[in-house]
Amino acid sequence: MLSLSAAAATAVSAGAHTPLQWASLGLSPIALDLGFFTIKWYSLAYLAGIMLGYFQVARMMRQPGSPLAQRHADDLFFYATLGIILGGRLGYAAFYKPELLTDPSQLVRLWEGGMSFHGGLIGTVLAIAWVSWRGGLNFVRTCDYISVCVPGGLFFGRCANFVNGELWGRVTDSTVPWVMVFPGAGAIPRHPSQLYEALLEGLVLGLVMLFLFWKTRARWRPGLLVGTFTLGYALARFTIEYYREPDSQLHDFALRTGLSMGQWLTLPMMVVGLGFIIRGLVRPPLAVSIQPPAS
Repeated sequence: MLSLSAAAATAVSAGAHTPLQWASLGLSPIALDLGFFTIKWYSLAYLAGIMLGYFQVARMMRQPGSPLAQRHADDLFFYATLGIILGGRLGYAAFYKPELLTDPSQLVRLWEGGMSFHGGLIGTVLAIAWVSWRGGLNFVRTCDYISVCVPGGLFFGRCANFVNGELWGRVTDSTVPWVMVFPGAGAIPRHPSQLYEALLEGLVLGLVMLFLFWKTRARWRPGLLVGTFTLGYALARFTIEYYREPDSQLHDFALRTGLSMGQWLTLPMMVVGLGFIIRGLVRPPLAVSIQPPAS
C-alpha cells in the first residue's frame, strides 16, 4: 500500500486535477448557533428524513389496497424514530466501536456522531414488527410501504455527512475533477464518497422505489418493494465501500478479511433482498379490491 506522501506524488505525476478543498466550501456542521443552544445539520437530516417518510406514507395510504390506516402510520412514526436512533447508535457500537458498550456515558453522546445504517435498519424492522403485531397488520406489506420512504432519509443523512466533513473516501490518484481534500484526512485527494452514497443509496434508489410504487403494480406483490430496496441498497453500499475509507479502528479488519465491515454487513442483505423479490414475483398478486384497514 502506498504511503500518503507516495500517493500524493503519484497523483501529481498522473496529471490529476488540483483537488478541491472541502474547507473552502464554507461548510459547517452547525446549522444554527444561539450560544446556549446549537442545532446541527446531522440532526436536521434525521428529522427531515423522518418527516418526509411520514408524509410520503400518508400519501401512499390514500391509494387502493393500503395495508395501513392513519393510526398505524402515527404509531410507526413514533416507534420507527426510536428504532432508528437506538438501533443506529447500538449498531454503531456493536459493529464499529465495541468499546462504547462498556462506557454508557460515551454511548449516549449521540451529538458527537456515530450511527450505523444497519443498526438503524434493525431497529426500524423491530418497530414495524411491533406495530404490525399490535395492529394485526401484514408485516411484509407494511415493510413494502416503509421501504419506499427510506432512500429519502439516506439522501439527507449522506449529505449531512459531507457537510460535516466526515466519512470521507479513500485516497485516489484519479484525474476526475471532483477529488477533494478533507480536514483531518491529510493533504491528499480523496473520493467524496458521501456524495456517491447520497446519489446511489438516496437519489437513484429512491427514484426506483417511487417508480415501482406509482407506475407499476409492485405494491400488489408482497415483498417485491422491500426486496428491491434491500437488494438495491446492499449492491450500492457494497460498491461504494471500494471508494469509502474504512473506519480507522477497522483498517486491520478490512485488510485481514479482504472486505470492509460495511461490505460484510451487506452480504446477508443481498440474500434477504433477493429472497423477497423472488417471493413477490412467484406468488400471485393480491386482488385489487382489497379493503384498507379501519382508521
